[in-house]
Amino acid sequence: MTAQTYLTTDELSSKIKYDVRTIRERLKDSVLLEGVHYVRPFGGRKILFVWETIERDMRVASIHQPLGMGAIPMANGAVLHG
Repeated sequence: MTAQTYLTTDELSSKIKYDVRTIRERLKDSVLLEGVHYVRPFGGRKILFVWETIERDMRVASIHQPLGMGAIPMANGAVLHG
């Protein structure tokens, strides 16, 4: 099994160059899905994002559909323009 890298919202913000507020209010639960892109360890309030899954999904979407800069693919097939 491959080790996964867990990131806080601040750490994810630095990696993908999106504001923390944008991640929390626009991406979480629309693009970034609980159990896929993030987890709540031990059933608590803290959220940890799974970097490898997020990176994979961004890469796959950009290969299959060139979206342009700032666009993030959503789980339902739509695109969020940041």
